[in-house]
Amino acid sequence: MTAPAGSTPSPQQPAERRTALLTRPPFSALEAHARGGGHGGGGGAGAAAVWWSRLSPAVGVAAAQRGPGAPGWKSSVSFLTRPDRPNLAYRKLKGRNPGVVFLPGLRSNMNGQKATALEDFCSCLGHAYVRFDYTGCGSSQGNFEECTIGKWRKDVLSILDELTDGPQILVGSSLGGWLMLHAAIARPDKVAALVGVAVAADHLVTAFRRLPIEAQKEIEEKGEWKFPTKHNEEGYYSLTYDFIREAENHCLLNSPIPVTCPIRLIHGMRDGDVPWQISMQVADRVLSKDVDVILRKAGQHRMSEKEDTKLLVNTVDDLIDKLATLT
Repeated sequence: MTAPAGSTPSPQQPAERRTALLTRPPFSALEAHARGGGHGGGGGAGAAAVWWSRLSPAVGVAAAQRGPGAPGWKSSVSFLTRPDRPNLAYRKLKGRNPGVVFLPGLRSNMNGQKATALEDFCSCLGHAYVRFDYTGCGSSQGNFEECTIGKWRKDVLSILDELTDGPQILVGSSLGGWLMLHAAIARPDKVAALVGVAVAADHLVTAFRRLPIEAQKEIEEKGEWKFPTKHNEEGYYSLTYDFIREAENHCLLNSPIPVTCPIRLIHGMRDGDVPWQISMQVADRVLSKDVDVILRKAGQHRMSEKEDTKLLVNTVDDLIDKLATLT
């Protein structure tokens, strides 16, 4: 279930995907050679390594000249209109399946480093990709103070139902890792694999329950919990007491989690926000037998170092290959 710190699974790349990548312009001869190596072809370069080498201003300029749909092309912001709920801002790349959908963390948005790196990668490979903002976050409509885990769960399902076709790999960061599990339970036919980064399943509820009884009562009376964080100037996120009570309805770790697809869980052991042991709990609770937990000994909560990003992209790349061999 566990892998050495910083290690990355490396299955053989399917020949069909490598052939498509080799023959599709506008890759150079050097890039084609790197792609042909695959994960097990001797050079060990693989699609992820080629993607990393392409991240330069020249690539962005060339992509802009080639136009939408070309490798390296950037998405633009659109809005998913919902008659009964706030509109959701999203960015989408069309491409082959399996598609990839990124779920951001609490008080985060779709423009973070992990989200944009995955878009660059999917664009390079020609795979479909969606990133979006939850209700009340980023560019989406709605009031954050009125949001709940249940409403954000519905946001994820709206994205899956309205913006994706075929099998999808969900990549959930922190709170997004909690929501990706709910999405996999609700849409088992569409969610083909999961990648969690610092999965925060049940974490807000667990952290609240660990407070002294007096502190819990004070929060209930005031109706507000100033949840400590290092990620803004105030030093806390303001959450309503009703938010915590509603979140209790979506806890998963107290019983088996009915998710059977492949799951990869990446967590930093120096995460000061969400304990890495939560990823171990998720791995233990899910019904899936195909679960890897990858611990980064020096990894922080946001997993934003260059090697962290490489690990994430490699993990998604390997799952794409794995799913290709299963179809």
